[in-house]
Amino acid sequence: MIIGVGIDVVDVARFMESIERTPRLREKLFTPAERDLPPSSLAARFAAKEAIAKALGAPGGMHWHDATVHRVVGGPPEVEITGTVAARAEELGVRTFHLSISHDAGIASAMVVAEG
Repeated sequence: MIIGVGIDVVDVARFMESIERTPRLREKLFTPAERDLPPSSLAARFAAKEAIAKALGAPGGMHWHDATVHRVVGGPPEVEITGTVAARAEELGVRTFHLSISHDAGIASAMVVAEG
C-alpha cells in the first residue's frame, strides 16, 4: 500500500551558493557520510530528503540527520532512517522507501514512494 509520495527539484548552482554563504548549512543538512560528495550529489541528496519529508506528510520537527541516502553500485539508492524520521515513518506504517535520484544539466531531482 502506498502511504505517501514526494518529489523535489533543486538547482545545483543555487544550492551550492547557499552552502558557500552559510558553511554550517552543510553540517546541518548532511550526515558525515554525505558531506564530502560532489555538488550535484549533495543537491540530489537534499532533494531526496525533501522528497522523503513530503512523502511523510511534511510534519515539523523532523531532523535532517535522521535520513541518510546511500549510493548502491549497480542498484537504486537506499534510504537509512533514524530518530524523528523513523518515528514518523512508523507512525504512518511505512516499511519501505523507493527512491530515485537524478542530476543533469545543473538540476538535481528526487522522487520517493513510501510503502506500507
